[in-house]
Amino acid sequence: MMDRLYISLAAVLGGLIVALLGWMESSEPFNLRKFGGSGIRALIAGAIFAAGYELSGSLSWLDLFYAFLAGAGVDVIGNRIASKFGNGSFPLPNSPETPNSGES
Repeated sequence: MMDRLYISLAAVLGGLIVALLGWMESSEPFNLRKFGGSGIRALIAGAIFAAGYELSGSLSWLDLFYAFLAGAGVDVIGNRIASKFGNGSFPLPNSPETPNSGES
C-alpha cells in the first residue's frame, strides 16, 4: 500500500516540477490558473499511474524515477493538447477576462 503512495507522489512531483520549470522559462508573471491546471493534471496522472502500476517485488529508485517521468510527461502532453484547444489551464475553465486564443 505504501509503495503505491510513493509511486503516486513521485508522479505528482514530476508534473509539478515540469510545470514550475515551464513557468520559469516563460518569463511571465505567475498565473495560478495555469499552474492549477497543471496541478490537477499531475494529481490525475499520479492516481492513474499508481493504480495501474504493477510492482514486481520491492519498490526501487527506478520505479520512482519512471513514475516521476510519467507525471512530467502527462503534464507536458496535456498542456500542449489543452493549449491547442484554447484552454491552457484545462481541466479548469477559461476565466472570463482571458480570451480563448489558444496561447498559454
